[in-house]
Amino acid sequence: MRKATVLLLAFCAGFSIMSFELLGGRMLAPFFGSSVYVWGSIITVFMLALSFGYLLGGRLSMYSPSMKRFAIIFLIAAVSLLPTIFLSESIFEFVFEIVEDPRYGSLLASTFVFFIPSIIMGMIAPYSVRILTVSASSSGQTAGFLYFVSTFGSAVGTILTSFYLVLWLEINQILWLVFAILFSCGGVALGVSRLDKQNPLNI
Repeated sequence: MRKATVLLLAFCAGFSIMSFELLGGRMLAPFFGSSVYVWGSIITVFMLALSFGYLLGGRLSMYSPSMKRFAIIFLIAAVSLLPTIFLSESIFEFVFEIVEDPRYGSLLASTFVFFIPSIIMGMIAPYSVRILTVSASSSGQTAGFLYFVSTFGSAVGTILTSFYLVLWLEINQILWLVFAILFSCGGVALGVSRLDKQNPLNI
C-alpha cells in the first residue's frame, strides 16, 4: 500500500511542478512579455530551485524517513503556493517599476515568486526514493522507476495545463487546483502513516 501511495504522490508532484512552471509564463507575460528572455528566466529559476530541493530532500531523507514527514513536505509545498496566489501580481508590479530590463526584471520576479515553492516540491522526489528503497542493491531500479512515474506526471501536467486548463480556468483557479492536489497528497500520506503506525518504516 505504501509503495502504490508513494508512486501516486510522486506522479502528482511531477504534475504540479510542471503545471506551476507553465503558469509562470502566463503570469509574467502581462508585465515582461513572453520572449525567450522571460522563459529563460523561468526555466533557470525552476532548475536552480529543483536542484536545491533535490539536495535538501535527499539530506532530509537520511533522518528517520517516514510517511508522516513525507506528508508534511506536501502540506508545506501547498501552503508555499499561497503567497503566489495572493501576492504575485503585486510583486510583479513592484519589480516591473524598478527594473526596466525585461531580462533581469523577469529573472528577479521569478525568483521572488517561484523559487521557494519549487524548492519544496523538488524535495519530494528524493524523499520518495528513500521511502521506497528497501536495499542498496535495488536502489537504482527504485530510483529509475520513481523518476519515470514523476516525469510521466510532469508530461501529463504539461499537456493538461497548456492544452486544456488554461482554456477552461483562470490562472488563480489553476493555482488553487495545484494547491488542492498537493494538500490532498499530504492528507493521503498522513492517512497511510496512521494505518502504518503498527508497522514502522524500517529501511
